Amino acid sequence: MNKLVAGLLFAMFLSGCSDELTRARPYVLTTATTGGTYYPVGVAIATIAHAQLYDSQGISLTAISSAGSLENIKLLRDNQAQFAILQGPFGAWSWNGEGPVSNPQTHIRSVSALWKNVEHFVLLTALTDSGTIMDLDNLDGERYVLGARNSGADQTGRFILETLGIDYQNKFNLAYMGYGPTTSALQDGNIVGMNIPAGAPVSSITQAYALLGRRMTILSWTQEAMDKLNARYPLWDWYDFPPGTYPNQTELIRTIASPNILVTRSDIPEEVVYNITKVIWENLSTLQEIHSATKDMRLGIAINGLGAPLHPGALRYYREVGLEIPDRLIIEEPSESTEATGV
Repeated sequence: MNKLVAGLLFAMFLSGCSDELTRARPYVLTTATTGGTYYPVGVAIATIAHAQLYDSQGISLTAISSAGSLENIKLLRDNQAQFAILQGPFGAWSWNGEGPVSNPQTHIRSVSALWKNVEHFVLLTALTDSGTIMDLDNLDGERYVLGARNSGADQTGRFILETLGIDYQNKFNLAYMGYGPTTSALQDGNIVGMNIPAGAPVSSITQAYALLGRRMTILSWTQEAMDKLNARYPLWDWYDFPPGTYPNQTELIRTIASPNILVTRSDIPEEVVYNITKVIWENLSTLQEIHSATKDMRLGIAINGLGAPLHPGALRYYREVGLEIPDRLIIEEPSESTEATGV
């Protein structure tokens, strides 16, 4: 009898330890390189969620840096991350198995549109003609950075240039760097331009503008160019930089932006995703105080630009607050989680 009691107590002890370990294990939110907007906003979201949900719900979220959207899709596939911030096109690509994502990622579910991912295509002013995005078609072997290799910036940059008919593979001498090193390379004269898609104002552009001023140009967009880009994925809209958005910027710059999105895995419990979605929107003012890029986030457009169906937890929250959900974002979940496929 004593052995039986001792065995039961030991089993209860192990069960209690297991529960505590499960409770303490954080869900991972993967972002991008530290020089852009994804990482600081991801850290802010994770910090708010942990502060609001850990003691009451046992839900913990921690943010990590990564190479960007494409790596984030792989981390989700391998369950090394359970939440991820992606550029809008990657949401559509991942669900449909298009672009750089070779197989449909049927385990991915949308949580929310976040802030706008603003296109910053930069070129040395001496090489500009019209000051628009099509000036990139005039390069002749100069060194240009679209992003770190296989990063979201690199992949969306390629998609944009290919859609516009700019032969970057022959006209650019491509270099691959993260945002911080890219800015330093531009300042040092080692490259002639860079692609920095991020929430505005982004620190890398601020740093470059502070040193180079009028010697660099953020290329503007025409209606014709935006229409071409939106023909396949209607994700982009106008985005204006008022004078003073960046140091030494004296004139309005009109570029374009698409939403960044928060996604998760289909096997994350509904209650977890519901609570994280709710915490983000109920603490939006705090998030906006932490990073100004999130100031264009609004609950009314929380489901705009999503390429994958909503997670049931997010769907539940948006229905509670009265959003009208399009049929394409609603999916009948299987009784068992769908196995993730290769990227």
